[in-house]
Amino acid sequence: MSSGLVRDFEKLLGSSAVLRRPEDVLLYEYDGSVEKGRPDVVVFPTTTEQVSRIVKLAGTYNVPVVGRGAGTGLSGGALARTGGVMIVFARMNRILEIDFENRRAIVQPGVVNHDLTLAAVPHGLYFAPDPSSQKSCTIGGNVAENAGGPHTLAYGVTTNHVTALELVLPDSEIVCVGSKHGDAPGYDLTGLFVGSEGTLALVTEITVKLSRKPEAVKTLLAIFETVDDAAETVVDITARAITPAACEMLDGWTLRAVEDYIHAGFPMDSAAVLLIEVEGLAEAVAAQAAAVTEVCNLHHAREVRLARDSAERELLWKGRKNAFGAMGRLAPSNYVLDGVIPRTKLPQALRRIQQVGEQYGFKIGNIFHAGDGNLHPIVLYDPRDATQFERAMKASAEIIRYCVEVGGALTGEHGIGMEKSGLMPLLFSDADFALMRRVHDAFNPDCSLNPGKIFPLSKGCGEIRVRPQSTHDSARK
Repeated sequence: MSSGLVRDFEKLLGSSAVLRRPEDVLLYEYDGSVEKGRPDVVVFPTTTEQVSRIVKLAGTYNVPVVGRGAGTGLSGGALARTGGVMIVFARMNRILEIDFENRRAIVQPGVVNHDLTLAAVPHGLYFAPDPSSQKSCTIGGNVAENAGGPHTLAYGVTTNHVTALELVLPDSEIVCVGSKHGDAPGYDLTGLFVGSEGTLALVTEITVKLSRKPEAVKTLLAIFETVDDAAETVVDITARAITPAACEMLDGWTLRAVEDYIHAGFPMDSAAVLLIEVEGLAEAVAAQAAAVTEVCNLHHAREVRLARDSAERELLWKGRKNAFGAMGRLAPSNYVLDGVIPRTKLPQALRRIQQVGEQYGFKIGNIFHAGDGNLHPIVLYDPRDATQFERAMKASAEIIRYCVEVGGALTGEHGIGMEKSGLMPLLFSDADFALMRRVHDAFNPDCSLNPGKIFPLSKGCGEIRVRPQSTHDSARK
């Protein structure tokens, strides 16, 4: 890294907003995945204009740029795979406007997801996308990865709630796409940039929809003696065209780890539970809760509990959203997968995951968005054992391949990043990649933004260093 570029950054931002020493940038070489990629310098802008200047300076020195939010991502999407400049948006964390009448908010990318909901709650509104990391992840990161969450089933992922973006392009130009109130004429460029993982532009301002709090909410905990009964219940709920706001599943081994940690009220002696939430108008919610209970009972639910009040409901969700942290008590590290299957394949997929665990010698927990078929198997392993790490990666790849084989997809909400770029040919042909590259190169022809992401190494930009099979002992969500 040129000392001249570092001096230019310090003149622009001040020395306190530029990190260069190895012990300082070390923190930014990892996220919530098993990947690593250390930047040469880390900078902290506070305005869009500063971001534009940073990109322009980096281009002058022919240095790549990577954007980063809170670092909670699970696919290595915000890591500096080839070194270079990392722009951390932590100081661009202002809510610029909340238009309560039109249910819109304009935020900087460093705004924490849950903080926006807290700001909107006094007016009966909230921000619907709710990743498990919502108390720490940023909306800019959510946009980059098109994040989802437990309530994706009813409300969709991030792209369904973003109407406009302010962007800095790789040539440092500042542009805006979309419109505050949505339905802008012409090409849906907003949709193109959401989920592009920072490979087309850097997002510096986001306009989102706010949702109105429902009149009534009911949260049910269905308890089962077998994993198959719980899985078949999800299939049947879908077949009957019942669409809960959320439908989450935990297997018995996982829920016991969660209960030991959170004390959420999960039964320690069950094989699986479904956490199901219905919301809307009071009469409709009562009817839907009754319908869900009936389906659960048809599939031999031992019990269907209804949360008595908001405190009990929040405790159940605390158990769900802190589950990955609870698993950290059982092994030095864990690898959280993200694959999608057709919901009708759920029972056989869970059996296959168990078989893979037995084959490679791992206990694999399951806690996931059952309602939309988004699996999150958790492989527990010791990263200090290189052979164990390698086996964990092979087991994980086999599970993702299986998801594709049964008609699913590589990812539901974590993104491709570094983690799954090598698996992309499972879904896409050379012709598909050629088209994607044409879109990519229309915005980022020199691969100066976030190189080495999404595309397989053989189909990406330039020479990319491949991650060694090394240890990764950071705590992950």
